[in-house]
Amino acid sequence: MRTRPAFPVRSGLGFLFLFLAQALAVAVPTAAHAHGDTVKVVITGQREGHVTTEITWENDGDAIEEAVAATVNSISPDGSRTMGPWRLVRDAGTRTGWSTAEVLPPGTWKVSVDVGFPSLGHGAKEIAVPVVDPAPSAATPSAAAPSASASPAPSDASAAPVPSAPTSSESAASGSPAPAPEPAGEGQDRTVWWTTAGVVVIALAGAAAGVLVRRARARRL
Repeated sequence: MRTRPAFPVRSGLGFLFLFLAQALAVAVPTAAHAHGDTVKVVITGQREGHVTTEITWENDGDAIEEAVAATVNSISPDGSRTMGPWRLVRDAGTRTGWSTAEVLPPGTWKVSVDVGFPSLGHGAKEIAVPVVDPAPSAATPSAAAPSASASPAPSDASAAPVPSAPTSSESAASGSPAPAPEPAGEGQDRTVWWTTAGVVVIALAGAAAGVLVRRARARRL
């Protein structure tokens, strides 16, 4: 009894595997390029010196869920200064926002962004980074100024004030005894005594003169 060769069966399986491989080869690129083969890069400006961008799919504008591999280069208008290449990192809390971790110094910069994954993309824009004034420090309290300046001390002894005689109240305050005042009655007694003595002297002188006059008259008679 003759048996048929198994080649047709094997050939049928080979065609089946070939068809499946072709189907997978077509399906994978189709799924990978559902959003398009390029990405859109929009440089929105800067935030405290960080370059900010919006990156989406070119065709439908959807956010890119995958990690984005991109480089940022900056150059001054005169070409004297260059910064980069820097990479982009996703902004927290957003789906399409990307920015640099590094900071551009103050000035005007021509910024270019080149994306290599998940697809190609490019963006360029001139941005200006302003000069930010430093935050004011806490004011330190200054020492209170004296209300009145102290008067200078006298330069020599002649400028010193002459001390006045202490009064009774000052003597009592200092503890030294004040000179006792002269009694008013004693002064009056002295005045009366001198007056009485003068009258007596005058009376005696008059009596002596009268005696001399009478003796002179008696001699004449």
